[in-house]
Amino acid sequence: MIGVLTHHWAKDDKIQEARDLLDRNGEAQSKAPGFVSRVTLYSRTDPSKVTTLVNWDSNEIYDGWRASPERSAVMSGADVLWSQSPESERFDVAE
Repeated sequence: MIGVLTHHWAKDDKIQEARDLLDRNGEAQSKAPGFVSRVTLYSRTDPSKVTTLVNWDSNEIYDGWRASPERSAVMSGADVLWSQSPESERFDVAE
């Protein structure tokens, strides 16, 4: 199993829109094969920062999700919401 930790920074005037988009993305992810779980974290020191930790059965399954039409549809136009590019890293989950 892998965990994908991603930090997003919304533009100050787009914070709620960015959170709503990430919620829709999480809903779409939850229906994808190989999805395990998702946690969304809101920074206490930076209201524009939203971090997600999503667990997947494997690296290959996550790559499939990233390339899926479902993800493309949900995340279409997301670039206008971010003040900087999201940062993402994959981790092996200790079992």
